Amino acid sequence: MRIVIGSDHAGVQLKTTLVDSLRAGGHEVIDVGTDSDHAVDYPDYAESVAMAVHSGEVDRGVMICGSGVGANVAVNKVPGVRGSVCHDTYSAHQGVEHDDMNVLVLGARIIGVELARELLEVFLGARYSGDDRHNRRLEKVHRLESRSWPPSEL
Repeated sequence: MRIVIGSDHAGVQLKTTLVDSLRAGGHEVIDVGTDSDHAVDYPDYAESVAMAVHSGEVDRGVMICGSGVGANVAVNKVPGVRGSVCHDTYSAHQGVEHDDMNVLVLGARIIGVELARELLEVFLGARYSGDDRHNRRLEKVHRLESRSWPPSEL
């Protein structure tokens, strides 16, 4: 699988570890940075991850910041990107299976390396179910995404 991964300064150490794990697992990895623990702005790296997913250049994305929250907000601003902070395995696979999640967001200051590896494995191993109820809900998400704001009916 082709994976893009990025982080801010708070997530750089975890990102480096996960890049090694991904490559050892046979995945093709595009690392969009950062490569330093000097303070950077997470939206810059979240945008790089999200744009690679949006363009179809990669199959899935991973974004890491301190808590995961800021990076999660940022990746979801790009149409076609469905990212979520996941710090438990159920959410990491269910988000893909039910919601077609394509970016896993992690908080490096919240979880440890072993849990991060497990979450990544579960996320990458999951597939969207394509069930009617999930397709119906995903279509509603797409309509929200394509709507001009503010909607005229508000």
